[in-house]
Amino acid sequence: MCGRFLIQQDPNVFRAFYGYAEQPNFPPRYNVAPTQPVPIVLAERGERHFRLVRWGFLPGWLKDPKGFPLIINARVETLLEKATFRGAIRHRRCVFLSDGFYEWRREGTGKTMTRTPYMIRRADAAPMAFAGVWENWLGADGSEIDTAAIVTTGANGTMAAVHDRMPAILSPDAIEPWLDHLGTGPEEAAALCRPCPDEWLTLNPVSARVNDARNEGAGLAVPVGRAGPAPIANIPPKDRPRSSDEDAQGTLF
Repeated sequence: MCGRFLIQQDPNVFRAFYGYAEQPNFPPRYNVAPTQPVPIVLAERGERHFRLVRWGFLPGWLKDPKGFPLIINARVETLLEKATFRGAIRHRRCVFLSDGFYEWRREGTGKTMTRTPYMIRRADAAPMAFAGVWENWLGADGSEIDTAAIVTTGANGTMAAVHDRMPAILSPDAIEPWLDHLGTGPEEAAALCRPCPDEWLTLNPVSARVNDARNEGAGLAVPVGRAGPAPIANIPPKDRPRSSDEDAQGTLF
């Protein structure tokens, strides 16, 4: 799953990379957390646009969000099947603006379990294009909230040493068809969401301060040492990262 990410580069870098018309000015954020406003890119009438949305998807058919589970990720394997995402995958696809994300390697069980945070970035320092789905939720009182979730897929070889899931990171040539909901059907779009090549990513342990969403600042993204985790093939099965806790969030995924 993806539960925390960072947005570090200058806004003009993202604008040039994605080609949206707006000229937003936003500060770097090193510990973006669920329920916070997050920037996305979407396509309307053949043009790309910047928009701020709530990270936490609310389906359009939902009458009352009270008690509804927080949906920050959408599994690509069930994206086409679940009523929660069926409309969004057809008509409301987006890309999250990001420079990387954090994931926690869990080892052990119970009181002896440890969780080590890792920062994952693109090796070429380009923006990391997370595939996403969004929805405009309308409340009974007339209020509107734009919400979104990150699409996830199985881990590639690099990520498998830390976690069994990862965001679907789009290649530059996949961004256009992903956003083009008129020209790209839902099945074709879902096929774009697959584990990215191992060589795209760098992975480094970071400070445990990132565990607390209240902490911010560039220091959170500074690697602690340079040694990454052992390759998955070298880790005994009993010591491999535990399965994604997305499964504990309900059958909506």
